[in-house]
Amino acid sequence: MKRKHLLPLGLLALSAISAPSYAAMPGMKGPQHIGFTVPNLDQAIEFYEDVIGCEAFFSIGPFGPFEDDWMTENLNVNKKAVITLAYTMRCGNGSNFEIFEYTSPDQNKKYVKNSDYGGNHIAFYVEDMNDAVNYLKKQDVKILGEPHTFTETGMKGLTWVYFLTPWGQQLEIVSYPNGQGYESQTERRMWDPRD
Repeated sequence: MKRKHLLPLGLLALSAISAPSYAAMPGMKGPQHIGFTVPNLDQAIEFYEDVIGCEAFFSIGPFGPFEDDWMTENLNVNKKAVITLAYTMRCGNGSNFEIFEYTSPDQNKKYVKNSDYGGNHIAFYVEDMNDAVNYLKKQDVKILGEPHTFTETGMKGLTWVYFLTPWGQQLEIVSYPNGQGYESQTERRMWDPRD
């Protein structure tokens, strides 16, 4: 199924938002967790707990090394890769995190940019953008630029800014205390951490 492009295309974008999707994986309810790999699990847990305010739950692992191709067949990684440890966390009213620390002979140790294949970021909703930015600056977190506010499109009213973890992972904070532009054009709603 070809999707319509959701950029500032006016009514074309709004029609794509308002059209329900009929194809779905049976029983799918929504994202249960987001998994990502970090260079140092202890550092990541400390940052997500002490700076962001997430709650750590439990660890799993280690997994590997295995004699066979289990890691390749099940996780699409080098057969000699090892998950030294993984930790699960919850951050407010959002999806769980599964944070991994791997070793692998072919490991890429550089974070990809958003423009690269596999590029990604995690966005956290905050009630007050200025308070959140000032807090991150006091924690010596690198903020990328200044907060920007959308003045049109379905994201009208959303303010955002990117920041980096100490190990270079890209994160974002967003705020839209008065909602987003698309809400005035349809009764349908995207998931919202404020709910």
